[in-house]
Amino acid sequence: MNSAAVHEHAPAPALTVRQLGLAPYEPVWRAMQQFTDERGPATADEFWCVEHPPVFTQGQAGRAEHLLAPGDTPVVQVDRGGQVTWHGPGQIVIYPLLDLHRLGLGVRELVTRIEDAIIQVLAGYGVEGGRRDGAPGVYVGDAKIAALGLRVRKGRSFHGLAFNIENDLEPFSRINPCGYQGLAVTRLADLADVTLEQAQAALVDRLALTLGYNDGFRCAEGLPAAEN
Repeated sequence: MNSAAVHEHAPAPALTVRQLGLAPYEPVWRAMQQFTDERGPATADEFWCVEHPPVFTQGQAGRAEHLLAPGDTPVVQVDRGGQVTWHGPGQIVIYPLLDLHRLGLGVRELVTRIEDAIIQVLAGYGVEGGRRDGAPGVYVGDAKIAALGLRVRKGRSFHGLAFNIENDLEPFSRINPCGYQGLAVTRLADLADVTLEQAQAALVDRLALTLGYNDGFRCAEGLPAAEN
């Protein structure tokens, strides 16, 4: 258990971090929708940490011309913001399922805090990350290393971030990443000596603190059980 986690017998804090392992995209997406629709005022916030088998996802405003040559990789039309991106093994995907009203956060502040957490994790490995005006995500030089795509419904967020660690970068050449023609993409393993597990633990800790969960979090595995 990492440094921000609480002892398993301690009172449950306001955040649960779920490890989903390698899981197909669409069932996780549908579970996010259900969790968001069914949660109540007292429902704890959750981070879902997952790797997906290779998939392209196209946001609500996504334009077909940005999907250049998907080949046999599935393309899923989804209900998040943004254009097209790719997910696959070796990439950290974290879905923050948050009650923004309870946290006192607007969407822009949420995006800023997620970007801050990623930039701080990069700095911990000696890598300088930054932002671009009008293009959410985190960049190292001219290359994108982390993408964001969120949806907020009734003050509750779902979808989230994708952080390239040790994944294949070739699929990004078959799209205009996030709708930008010719956008370079990079990964942390080419810039620092780090594994996906190390980077994910660092990012979960930093995200929790950046979003105000100062009392730690409860760890869980698998999707939440359906309500009876």
